[in-house]
Amino acid sequence: MKYIFSLELIYILASISYILGLKMLGNPETARRGNLIAAAGMTLAIFGTIFLYQGEVPILIYSLIAIAIIIGTIMGWIVAKKVDMTKMPELVSLFNGMGGASAALIGLIEFQHYIGNQLSILTIIATMIIGSVSFSGSMIAWAKLNGTLKNPIRLPKYNILNNVLLIAILAFGAYIIISGIDNSIYVYLLFFAALLYGILFILPIGGADMPVVISLLNSFTGLAAAFGGFLYGNMVMLTGGILVGSAGTILTLAMCKAMNRPLAHVIFGAFGEDNNTDAVSNTKMKGTVKEASASDVAILMNYSQKVIIVPGYGLAVAQAQHVIHELEQLLTSKGIDVKYAIHPVAGRMPGHMNVLLAETNVDYDKLVEMENINPEFQSTDVVFVVGANDVVNPAAHNDPSSPIYGMPILDVEKAKHIIVNKRSMKPGYAGIENELFYNQKTSMLFGDAKSAMTKLLNELKNM
Repeated sequence: MKYIFSLELIYILASISYILGLKMLGNPETARRGNLIAAAGMTLAIFGTIFLYQGEVPILIYSLIAIAIIIGTIMGWIVAKKVDMTKMPELVSLFNGMGGASAALIGLIEFQHYIGNQLSILTIIATMIIGSVSFSGSMIAWAKLNGTLKNPIRLPKYNILNNVLLIAILAFGAYIIISGIDNSIYVYLLFFAALLYGILFILPIGGADMPVVISLLNSFTGLAAAFGGFLYGNMVMLTGGILVGSAGTILTLAMCKAMNRPLAHVIFGAFGEDNNTDAVSNTKMKGTVKEASASDVAILMNYSQKVIIVPGYGLAVAQAQHVIHELEQLLTSKGIDVKYAIHPVAGRMPGHMNVLLAETNVDYDKLVEMENINPEFQSTDVVFVVGANDVVNPAAHNDPSSPIYGMPILDVEKAKHIIVNKRSMKPGYAGIENELFYNQKTSMLFGDAKSAMTKLLNELKNM
């Protein structure tokens, strides 16, 4: 009883650490500490389970567990230390996929041990289906994020195909549960069908929609882990899974709202599809594009009172986060009020821009979310858009035929002057031209973000 109580106590402490860590992740100033607290709780739970387990365990099993932990720790540490901030979204997707794979393997391994117990078999089938979809879907998302799969792949009638396959998987799973069959071949068929669905589910989705996809798959992994915890009667596994699943679901809903896309479109395969996309992208914009030099922008900023910087994925690609922080500090030293406008889906994963700028020790108070910063654009002298595109496109307000119509955006067009830094006039992920580039108040500063801002910095330092 002593050891059982000790293990239960460890699980309670670990569960509390998850909840506390998640709470602290909601504030940039405490996020790092919250992550460490939750990780410490997970470590405590793992070693508590290993050393306080009440059954007889062969030494060989302990040895294999130790080897797996050592290898996993070393690989995870090396990858996490070396990954660039631009690669963080695909690392998150990769790690999430590994969680889904673990849940699916639990289902495959435990099926034979629970034959005859319908509730347990139901839990196992749910764990395996959700975990498999999360794993294969995350791998496709990873391939899209790193550029291996650059364009969406849409089979003929893919919506119907995906939905028929999903219904077939659910029906087959129900048959296994109700019939009570003890043939593992059926379970493996279900496993591979779920893997296939995960692939077909993510393949049609475009790069612009990856933030929602990542958070959705993350919620799937949490849900699969929660089912695993229910199967084993393991409180800490259940708590962790519920927290991840619920947090991922809430974040998914927030991302859908930020992109003006119904959640049903994500689940049932219409996500990222729009018949008007090609038509809109080929529409000829009215107006002319004005190009500005680094010297022109420096003069404009130097005599401003308020500047708002809008970071986008182009900033991350150019690894220009340190340069933009230096630009912000220089402008601040000149008495200019500088803030960053953060769109919920800027970058390739939720919070990507926050993490990128936090790496350079940007003051958290300067990172302002969309709903709070939008009222300030009208009183802003200069908006500096760096590598962002669709999240500042006025077509979301002005063009009902646009695929992004209704999407909440940063109202940068209300500022007195707009500077847009891009490599070229190439459209963003939505594949449409940006009305903002043709605005009379807009000037384009072409070039790689890092080199363009370095020139801008040098010009400002000489003033």
